[in-house]
Amino acid sequence: MLGRLKVDARSVKTAQDLSEVDGLIIPGGESTTVGTMLNRFGLTQPLLERVKKGMPVWGTCMGMIVMAQNVVGSSQPTLGMLHIDVKRNAFGRQVESAEVPLTISGLGGKPFPGVFIRAPWIEATRDNAKIMASLDGKGVMVRQGNLLGTSFHPELTDDPRIHKLFIDLVERVTPATAAR
Repeated sequence: MLGRLKVDARSVKTAQDLSEVDGLIIPGGESTTVGTMLNRFGLTQPLLERVKKGMPVWGTCMGMIVMAQNVVGSSQPTLGMLHIDVKRNAFGRQVESAEVPLTISGLGGKPFPGVFIRAPWIEATRDNAKIMASLDGKGVMVRQGNLLGTSFHPELTDDPRIHKLFIDLVERVTPATAAR
């Protein structure tokens, strides 16, 4: 999706890689493994420092879990940057994956096709974390300043609106506020 939108996207695997990007998307996957790998490869502290300086970060599905302050019913370590409580696999098992039309605050236009795969939901928000979309009364998209979290996978659709929203966040950040 980022390529379609003419964005120079690259993998971030080291602190040096992180220092060379203006924003970061933490994709879906297995949250305990990614948390361990962030620490093992020395990315946790540099990432937290960049976020404090204003670098935009977007977590999709597992990425939102890794960004959260708290994982309900788990002692799983997280980055703690997104002021939310999440529940892992809240929408069910793999066989219960679905595409659901979502109304997203501030996105406009037709409903967004939310692709949910063993998705978490947001149980609580704090401080300036604001729910942008809900499903069955549970938060599925959140924004907190330059941080975004989605329970679903926008990259699996043809709809570029959430990616454009993130790109806009990155373009608004000046080099001074997201200093490398």
